[in-house]
Amino acid sequence: MPQTLTLVADIGGTNTRVALAPGGAVDRASIRRFANADRPGLGPVLAAYLATAGNPRCEGVCVAVAGPVADGVATMTNLDWTIDRDALAEATGAARVAVINDLQAQGYALDHLAPGSLRPLVAANCPRKPGAAQLVIGIGTGFNAAPVHETPVGRIVTASECGQMTIPVRSEADLRLMRFLETAHGFACVEDVLSGRGLERLFAFHSSEAGRDDRPAAAAVMAAIAEGADPVATATGASFVRILGTVAGDLALSHLPFGGIHLIGGVARAFTAHYDRFGFAEAFRDKGRFSGFMQEFPVSIVEDDYAALEGCALCLGSGNSE
Repeated sequence: MPQTLTLVADIGGTNTRVALAPGGAVDRASIRRFANADRPGLGPVLAAYLATAGNPRCEGVCVAVAGPVADGVATMTNLDWTIDRDALAEATGAARVAVINDLQAQGYALDHLAPGSLRPLVAANCPRKPGAAQLVIGIGTGFNAAPVHETPVGRIVTASECGQMTIPVRSEADLRLMRFLETAHGFACVEDVLSGRGLERLFAFHSSEAGRDDRPAAAAVMAAIAEGADPVATATGASFVRILGTVAGDLALSHLPFGGIHLIGGVARAFTAHYDRFGFAEAFRDKGRFSGFMQEFPVSIVEDDYAALEGCALCLGSGNSE
């Protein structure tokens, strides 16, 4: 009996990854990456992918979207695309179609990641608790997080848009940063700092503080942070890691993820060599009388770039996407 074939896609602000999942498991040899910039929407991307794959019949389609989803319709946060479940069903002919937030997909993928793809970042003072809540934090083109809960009826991953929360302010410098960011659209949110574009804005702030006006792209900022010769780049890296630690700690206190916190996304991975250098663990645990309590949450980095695709396949098979 032939295996049921599912089409899965992970749609970020910059790229879309598409794959086939026969029998509910992603065929990694089938993964293709498409740049979003020159395409008007998801339809042409899926059509191009299916054409190169020989137009196979797909019984199910699940797409993970970097943006809020309501009633099967997703609006991208950092891309001018709208993705509609009914339109996807019509375009692909699939009987089952799901549209979920990309961080939800990452949550479903936990425990199904490629071997060796979890890099420990902050150790806990006790063993990881099986069945405990977990938390996925995504830092890439945008910022978001999703709590992961195990229940008697299976895994539940709830959506959020916590990248739009107000940035934490604990000093006069933080207040100046908030005022600097507010000039863009009247509100300073976490994503304005903790993302690829946020890294650029954070550098611009420190450049302004130093009486400079240079505004390099995120890749150049990361290169300068690694080189360590530019004090503005060093200040930018230190601020990024400190704010990320603070926000991750706040989210940990909100969701109590004793099963672990997992950082995912290109920017999260790019900072791997700098978390210790700039004191991520100290910022994460800096919660006054709850600082000791924060030692119960382990933090790791997910180095599997295709985890969201696995999560899509698992989500559609679980029935939680309906």
